[in-house]
Amino acid sequence: MTYQSVYEGWQQDPEGFWMQAARAIDWVQPPTKALFAENAPLYEWFADAQVNTCHNAVDRHVAAGHGGRVAIIHDSPLTGTRSYITYQQLLDRVARLAGALRAKGVAKGDRVIIYMPMTPEALEAMLACARIGAIHSVVFGGFAAHELAVRIDDAHPRAIIAASAGVEPGRVVPYKPLLDKAIDLAEHKPDFCVILQRQPQTAPLTPGRDVDWHDFQTGADPAECVPVAGNHPVYILYTSGTTGRPKGVVRPTAGHLVALNWTMKNIYDVEPGDVFWAASDVGWVVGHSYICYAPLIHGNTTIMFEGKPVGTPDAGAFWRVIAEHKVRSFFTAPTAFRAVRRADPTGALIAQYDLSSLRAVFLAGERADPDTIRWAGEQLGVPVIDHWWQTETGYAIAANPLGIEELPVRAGSPSVPMPGWDVRILDDAGRPAPAGKLGAIAVRLPLPPGTLPTLWNAGERFRTAYLDRFPGYYETGDSGMIDGDGYLYIMARTDDVINVAGHRLSTGAIEEALAGHPDVAECAVIGVADPLKGQVPLGFLCLNSGVERDRDAIVGECVGLVRERIGPVAAFRLACVVERLPKTRSGKILRATMAKIADGEAFRMPATIDDPAILDEIREALQTLGYAGGGRPG
Repeated sequence: MTYQSVYEGWQQDPEGFWMQAARAIDWVQPPTKALFAENAPLYEWFADAQVNTCHNAVDRHVAAGHGGRVAIIHDSPLTGTRSYITYQQLLDRVARLAGALRAKGVAKGDRVIIYMPMTPEALEAMLACARIGAIHSVVFGGFAAHELAVRIDDAHPRAIIAASAGVEPGRVVPYKPLLDKAIDLAEHKPDFCVILQRQPQTAPLTPGRDVDWHDFQTGADPAECVPVAGNHPVYILYTSGTTGRPKGVVRPTAGHLVALNWTMKNIYDVEPGDVFWAASDVGWVVGHSYICYAPLIHGNTTIMFEGKPVGTPDAGAFWRVIAEHKVRSFFTAPTAFRAVRRADPTGALIAQYDLSSLRAVFLAGERADPDTIRWAGEQLGVPVIDHWWQTETGYAIAANPLGIEELPVRAGSPSVPMPGWDVRILDDAGRPAPAGKLGAIAVRLPLPPGTLPTLWNAGERFRTAYLDRFPGYYETGDSGMIDGDGYLYIMARTDDVINVAGHRLSTGAIEEALAGHPDVAECAVIGVADPLKGQVPLGFLCLNSGVERDRDAIVGECVGLVRERIGPVAAFRLACVVERLPKTRSGKILRATMAKIADGEAFRMPATIDDPAILDEIREALQTLGYAGGGRPG
């Protein structure tokens, strides 16, 4: 079996391909067909089936005799604890929590917001909702009160499940005051809140509304799994919108089960019982797909890591977890590897651990620069695979399918489209672009199972955001190209393509050149307004730990690198060294915000920014380059 034969098999019979994949799922009522196209361009998969996500993630493994297998490993260097939860223990906990929710009136179709740190209880809450057909919406723990209030008003939850606090390096983040403020701000009020009291900071409960996590479940009868229709939402996950109003991505139950289960073997090359680790957070789509659902549906052991790649206690944290828990397949963001490389550029800490269990590393969440991939591959001695997907899709659009065939890795490419994805490069007029030509990346409809069928209570916004620009296609919002061999290259978000004197240039290509400098650990390029050329690129450079060379010399060498690799057309002359880059909590660099600061435009403070103080540092750096840096939140 080869990638090409599998992909061509899907092309020749898309519905047959997915019906075959659906045989791996336990159905209450199997689907009669795969695709429901009656409302095209709005499509649904396995809509007439009856199924339950929690049963497929937990109960069926216990019934098959695997109740003693470890389902969840919670590894928390921030609290100095480790715990192991078997599938049988997980079943007991989830059924009891689901029964307590049911006793308080939560039923199929009701929404429940989950606002928790990286603890097993977060996964238990997600699964308990799925068990009774409630629709969960996880909000990143510690999210600002206003942003949480916006999500409360959009989702109208019957209940909120939260923790008293989260733990970060060197500090405790109180969640309960943020939750209280959010509920005060929101027009919609939940019926009740379930609070997990967490050391080192517990919180006072609001009488009549709040209940303690443990007291809430005392005496509750365990709930059985409730069958739901195949197109019933298992969750809503909010992603940032360009208008500042978050978009509620809807995840349909049946397609989600089928697609995620297929990816575990075919993309990540793991067998049931193997340990799989996605170093992310349950608040992001990676946490939904590859900390919670996919590993458990497939019968793997999943790791919840409450720590950081650097500082808990050092840049060897990843390697310690992989060695201790015998991780086979590891998934993280490129920004995490850049942080590790910056702190330990020679990989000295890697040599201290036995990583013989590790078979592959997968990167996603942002563009993985070739230099980082090369460094990781050389240090770890296993395939380091970039793959590309979005919150909206829920799993990989393009990847290197290790479980089918390991394809040659090409620097800067997440490899090739997976079955289900007919990826095209289109010009501004919607015409196909030739091989090697930069354009908008779009996917021919229908999208495969498990992807968003719409946005929560915003059908027209779904069409406007994704379908209207290129009729018959899903607009990804990313730009890139496909080479003559079918390898896809993601160069930037569409709005990160800059126009320099009429030449369309990818900021990602310029960043790739800068990342090739041996002293550069991480970089970002933005387009800034220029009266002559329209826009010119401007670079921000973060250096490796221990670099003491003259910074102006490094900047000059970087300018030369861009000129050598891209040419004078890039007009790249402006760069500065900064200590850190502004990012979201999931590691994405806030390039658009940096550009607005440079151009003196008002901007909306990103709700997901990791540390707002970094923007002041960027403003100061811009001023040294002659830019006013006057853009401020507005």
